[in-house]
Amino acid sequence: MWRNLLLRGTTCLLQVAAPRFLHQRPFPPFSCVRLLTQRLLHRPPQLLDKGYFLAHSGTRAYKNDAKSALEIPTTPVTITDIKQYLRSKDIPFHDGHSCLHIQSIFINPSDRKDSYCLFIDKTTGQFLCKDTMVEGSWEDIQDCLEVMQKQEQDFLSPHVLLGYSESMEEQEERESELREVQRIWSSSVPLTDVPEEEALLVKTMFQISKVSNATLKKFGVRLFKPTKSLVFPWFGGPDSSLKGVKLLSAQRTDNNKVIYKEATVPKCNSFHSLFGLPLVGRMDAEVVLTGSELDTLAVSQATGLPSVALPRGASCLPPILLPYLEQFKRVTLWLGDDIRSWEASKIFSRKLGLRRCSLVRPGEYRPCPMEALAQGKNLGQIIKSSIPAAHKSIVSFKQLREDVYGELSNTEQVAGVKWARFPELNRILKGHRKGELTVFTGPTGSGKTTFISEVALDLCMQGVNTLWGSFEINNVRLAKVMLTQFAMQRLENNLEQYDFWADKFEELPLYFMTFHGQQNIKAVLDTMQHSVYLYDINHVIIDNLQFMMGQEHLSVDKFAVQDHIIGAFRKFATNSSCHVTLVIHPRKEEDDRDLQTASIFGSAKASQEADNVLILQEKKLATCPGRRSLQITKNRFDGDVGIFPLDFLKSSLTFEAPIQGKHKLRKVAFKPENEGGEGMKVEGKKVEVKKEKVAKVAKAPRTVTGKESVQK
Repeated sequence: MWRNLLLRGTTCLLQVAAPRFLHQRPFPPFSCVRLLTQRLLHRPPQLLDKGYFLAHSGTRAYKNDAKSALEIPTTPVTITDIKQYLRSKDIPFHDGHSCLHIQSIFINPSDRKDSYCLFIDKTTGQFLCKDTMVEGSWEDIQDCLEVMQKQEQDFLSPHVLLGYSESMEEQEERESELREVQRIWSSSVPLTDVPEEEALLVKTMFQISKVSNATLKKFGVRLFKPTKSLVFPWFGGPDSSLKGVKLLSAQRTDNNKVIYKEATVPKCNSFHSLFGLPLVGRMDAEVVLTGSELDTLAVSQATGLPSVALPRGASCLPPILLPYLEQFKRVTLWLGDDIRSWEASKIFSRKLGLRRCSLVRPGEYRPCPMEALAQGKNLGQIIKSSIPAAHKSIVSFKQLREDVYGELSNTEQVAGVKWARFPELNRILKGHRKGELTVFTGPTGSGKTTFISEVALDLCMQGVNTLWGSFEINNVRLAKVMLTQFAMQRLENNLEQYDFWADKFEELPLYFMTFHGQQNIKAVLDTMQHSVYLYDINHVIIDNLQFMMGQEHLSVDKFAVQDHIIGAFRKFATNSSCHVTLVIHPRKEEDDRDLQTASIFGSAKASQEADNVLILQEKKLATCPGRRSLQITKNRFDGDVGIFPLDFLKSSLTFEAPIQGKHKLRKVAFKPENEGGEGMKVEGKKVEVKKEKVAKVAKAPRTVTGKESVQK
């Protein structure tokens, strides 16, 4: 492990930090934590031989956020590797649903009480000790066990793992967030203590009139009067202290619908709350997983079953929360009443373990829990009628019948997420859907990366978790382009606004691969698979395919290699229910010819496997605006194809469809009152053009037939 860390260039201070649990500050996935115990520090010769000492480089500490780069272990671990290693160390383990359980090595054996409270993720190897809140990577726990065996120790102190040293900025930000949490919590009042008339208005506004005061008090729901928001607490850690809060506000639209807006402190990337978890008993074997705190209140009140809410609803299930759901033998996922919640339920059930999961299918008689409570429906019966997540390889139409009806009755949701900046794309493609493969091509220098970055940004701004794999340009330059498109202005001319827009941009569910240049397809697919597991990525952009072909065997036919890569991406998109956009350069064509589907480089495999084929056309000889156009030549969803022009706005690096009638106005004939002026000039030009055409035709050689020569 340490050799790999040295190659990565990571460093740490050789000092004993103040006692502090790792959960007190957020760490990026697969962050490298170090083993520095008092005993280790007292034996430098042995440690130097083993390479355990890392010198401090003295470089400036930058904030290491998951958004800046997506990293995976240099050698991805498998469940077989984990089990074999534990058996080699004579460590007993329980094979759980999504984790392996072992006795904690950070607790004195006399205090363990045969408790298997250390959980190792089967997919990533990440571990979490629930009793001490120590967490780390698979390599970290391997090093801990090696040191324990070498030093003949029964356990290690929970303070031996140190993360990256915090910068002053990070420490101040963390302390500021904790102060803000305490301020909001102390300023809010329990909803049960609010005067009856005001409480009735609040319940009506949030549509929770059927929720009793006893339920609100049981879950500790409060009201933050300055913003008229409900406050849901996050209690965690060994001492069950207050770690954060979520504020929920409600707003009515013109058609009398209620729109909820939520904000979390700390930020959503560090907000790992399972609302309702402190009320779950150790012996409870069944739980209902919901997509919102209000739904959890409804399920708990109506059924009495343990219920917890995901921190980010149906958009994400962070793997760090899986150990807290291990005790349940049955998990019912009731995440909402739309098709997106249904798709998320099927994805999350794979993480939780298909055999123990059942899903509540959205439908007219199965709305979300809070609506079901308001309508007087039997929530217990709805939960009992949930369908198992595990299925056989062969299904009948009887099993598909509800799915078919769901697609017919929810055509807009089935069509996918709509673009806000490209209405013409919505008209042709209908939307952006999970599990599809899109092939995008265009001439060199036409702006493929700029265009596809705005298309992806548009979706990301609507909550589509996005992973960018840019092998052609580095991440800094790509992020600069996307930030300019996000702000719709050149920030180099308005640097005083940079922090404002950067803060908003940082909140987007956007991640970048650290790859650059030619890469091996296996490494890229491993990264994509981990991103789907860790961050619930819904959209992956690969720019571009040619950069993955250079790493394959030179003796293999390049077209066969390309077919293999495209097939791998097709399989990933289908199995992971993730949309993959693949940028492919076209083959060389003449400048005056438009690109076709057959112009895509390689064999026909790309167009055959793709669900959508998009071509960015460019007429280099044209001088008028709108010389670029986007052509959709394949649309497997409903077959609609078409083309529409695009204008490029250099000031914001964005594209837009020209205003209708914009070019026609330039071609309108002169008005009668201008006959003696501009109108005559236009007519004169038309006559001159006609004369030139006639002269060219007269000069052009033509073949004379035999009949014509006789007549002459």
